[in-house]
Amino acid sequence: MRLLLDTHIWIWSMQASDRLGKRTAHEIKNPENERWLSPVSTWEALTLHAKGRINLPHDISSWVARATAAFYEAPLTHEIALAARNLPWDHDDPADRFLAATAQVLNLTLVTADGRLLGLGEISTLANR
Repeated sequence: MRLLLDTHIWIWSMQASDRLGKRTAHEIKNPENERWLSPVSTWEALTLHAKGRINLPHDISSWVARATAAFYEAPLTHEIALAARNLPWDHDDPADRFLAATAQVLNLTLVTADGRLLGLGEISTLANR
């Protein structure tokens, strides 16, 4: 399986693994699965840190390098931007739109606990269970 981790799943996998469901934790650790991360998630994590909603180490650059090292980097392309704008659902969070469109365009399975992102039709999702 080719997994694209939603931002909160990525953060939980590093900081609060007890929040991951058994299947989610198993699939993330399964060496047969590819793990993907969007730079949108890095931006979102840094924004959450700046707002005081999560705590990251003082050396942000080193943290980003370590936290993203085990993942394929999903590109943010013009095709993904177009797909994000054209998603047929009423959800305005730009990060969620980019992540859903990335999964759609790159044929990845979006791993999330966000009910608004589950069951998006042609976008493959894996619920945090």
